[in-house]
Amino acid sequence: MGIISHRHASRLPVRSLIVNALKRSATTTAFHSTAPVDPIPSTNASQSLAAHYFPTEPELPRLLTSFPGPSSVEKLKSLDNIYDTQAAYMLCDYQNSIGNYICDADQNLYLDVYAQIASIALGYNNPVLTAAAQSPEMIDALVNRPALGNFPSTLWEPILRDGILSAAPKGLDKVWTSMSGSDANECAYKAAFMYHRAKQRGNSDFSYLERQTAMENTSPGSPDLAILSFEKAFHGRLFGSLSTTRSSPIHKIDIPAFHWPKAPFPALKYPLDQHETENRAEEDRCLTALETILHEWKSRISAVVVEPIQAEGGDNHATPYFFQQLRKLTKLHSVLLIVDEVQTGVAATGTFWAHEQWNLDTPPDMVTFSKKFQAAGYFYGDNELRPNLPFRQFNTWCGDPSKAIIAREIVKEVRAHNLVARTSQVGQYLYEQLEQLQSTFPQLMQNLRGKDRGTFIAWDATDLQTRNKILKDMKGVGVNIGGCGAYSVRLRPALVFEKKHADVFLDALEFVLKQS
Repeated sequence: MGIISHRHASRLPVRSLIVNALKRSATTTAFHSTAPVDPIPSTNASQSLAAHYFPTEPELPRLLTSFPGPSSVEKLKSLDNIYDTQAAYMLCDYQNSIGNYICDADQNLYLDVYAQIASIALGYNNPVLTAAAQSPEMIDALVNRPALGNFPSTLWEPILRDGILSAAPKGLDKVWTSMSGSDANECAYKAAFMYHRAKQRGNSDFSYLERQTAMENTSPGSPDLAILSFEKAFHGRLFGSLSTTRSSPIHKIDIPAFHWPKAPFPALKYPLDQHETENRAEEDRCLTALETILHEWKSRISAVVVEPIQAEGGDNHATPYFFQQLRKLTKLHSVLLIVDEVQTGVAATGTFWAHEQWNLDTPPDMVTFSKKFQAAGYFYGDNELRPNLPFRQFNTWCGDPSKAIIAREIVKEVRAHNLVARTSQVGQYLYEQLEQLQSTFPQLMQNLRGKDRGTFIAWDATDLQTRNKILKDMKGVGVNIGGCGAYSVRLRPALVFEKKHADVFLDALEFVLKQS
């Protein structure tokens, strides 16, 4: 039933993993260590950074029970009495998770290529982040959490400059911090609307009519403006961001929405380099449709928001040409461009920011971030995107210094250990191996995509039922993996995911596909 792959000729194959799972014979030793990690130069990609961070990280998943385990089932049932667990896959023991492996309540250890929906940058219980969490600076940020808009700390500027802003996209040297990816987009939309109306109003103060009608949610105080997004986009679940989300009805049903326009996003054929003519025609079709919408809505569209790769919507790609032309259209029509890098940002795609690969003549107006950064917010460069009066872009917290401290340490580690290049190299290897699997299982793996995009890789299953079975069976052999879109499988591992982890994943996937 099992396989011995060429990738693991000298190591335990997946067959042994399955047998061990059936015997329930593995130990339950906690693997993680909070001991300080010594800094090392890590520009040499042949060195294992994961082994440096996590010397006791296992070589293979550890399976003690079937999936989901009895303890997970029982404890999730109890939790459900006070907290909605309908979307929960498993109950996790984060204290015993380590590196690229997530531990569940039954002490099973899964190789995690989903990483908290693309949010874990440096692995579980990373000692550098643990040290930052135990620092006096972090204690101050947690115990004396400031209302940043009114009472920023004396430490806030250096925390931002040394961390989040040090990784700012080219041309964007300012930041507004927020609470989540949805909130980051929501705040960027507000900035776009206020910018738009300020341009129309000129130097005039708000009129009496604007002040009065704003309190009635009517024009001109509450103007008929819009954010344009794309079909299959995902930008969050708050009211403004949800109105720009188009990935799944389940996110939107029963929720009132703004009547904002959407444009078609290119439905490309893969591999991209084998369908350049058809894909160029498809991108031109979408660009023409977009320009028509911009004309029809005249001056009511304040911004266009777009993901470099439509992640939740199915890992849908477009070429640099599409984004370059998109930028030209936004400039031509005096519309702001917001790039949503919540899921693509922070080194996962082979560059720190995915939109770097577009080679734009002018940078986006705003770039939103969250997930792997832990902190959230948006970058911008134009001072006019800052509201003209206080309390217009505001809430109690306006971000979280504790998360900004973690973001700072993540940036430092990415640079110190050359994780952008490392992720790119691992992604290239992973993609090449997946190409071989796709050729072996063409009915189960279709439209493999993400070449030269780091580990930001996905493919389509045959249908939803087949995709969901693959995801469940992968957990059954010790790999936590996620889906996206109608029936796609996506990979979102941490930045410390290396070739040795890729080999474990590939052997597990080959085993599951053979049984399907």
